[in-house]
Amino acid sequence: MPEVTITVRGEHEVVRAPEEGVAHVTVSREGPERGPVVEAIAALSAPIRDDLAARKDAGGPVEWTSGRAAVWAERPWNAEGKRLAVVHHATVELTATFTDFPALSRWLSEVAERDGVQIGGVRWQLTRATAAALEREVATAAVQVAVARATAYAQALGLTEVTPTEISDLGLLGHDAQPQLMRMAKASFDSAAAGPAFDLQPDDITVSAAVEARFTAR
Repeated sequence: MPEVTITVRGEHEVVRAPEEGVAHVTVSREGPERGPVVEAIAALSAPIRDDLAARKDAGGPVEWTSGRAAVWAERPWNAEGKRLAVVHHATVELTATFTDFPALSRWLSEVAERDGVQIGGVRWQLTRATAAALEREVATAAVQVAVARATAYAQALGLTEVTPTEISDLGLLGHDAQPQLMRMAKASFDSAAAGPAFDLQPDDITVSAAVEARFTAR
C-alpha cells in the first residue's frame, strides 16, 4: 500500500473550581458643577481605597487596584427635544481580588451600602500559576489524543509506521485561525436583598485545548 496521509484533531479539557474572585466596583457622582463633582468623587472613593489597603494588610484581598477619576460633561435632552443644563459626571473604577470567597461576599455587602457605589460583578478565575500549568497539561493531552487517533486509523489500514509531519492550533492547517486554548468560566452574581451578604455562586472553570495534526503512515 502506498504512503497514506492522515489528518486528525485532538482535544482535551479539564475542569477546576475557581481560585480567585475579582470584584468590579464603580463609584460615581454627578452634578451641575464640575468642581463639587470632582471633590465628591474623591471623598467617596478615598475611604474605599483606605479600607481595601487595610484589608490587604490584614490578609484580605490578595490585590486591589483603583483607576483615576474619569470626568466628563453632557447636555441631556428632555422629552420635548430641548437641551437641558450641563451635567458633570465623575467615576472611579476599583477592583479587588479575593481568594477567600466568604470574605469577598462580606466586603461586597459592606461596600454596596456606601453612597455612590455600584457593584459591577465578579469575575472568577484561576491563579496565573494554575492556569499556566493547566494550559500545558491540556495542550500536551490534546497532542496525545491526536497521535492516538492517527495510530488507530493507520492500524485499521494495516499500516504500522506513523510519522508526524505537521501540528498546529485548531484551524491553522486549513488557514482559518482559531484559538487553541480556552478558559471558560460561568458565574452567578445574586444580591439577595434579605440576606446579610451577596450570594456568590461561582461555577467551575473549564480549560480546554484543541490541535490539528497531520501524519504519514506506511
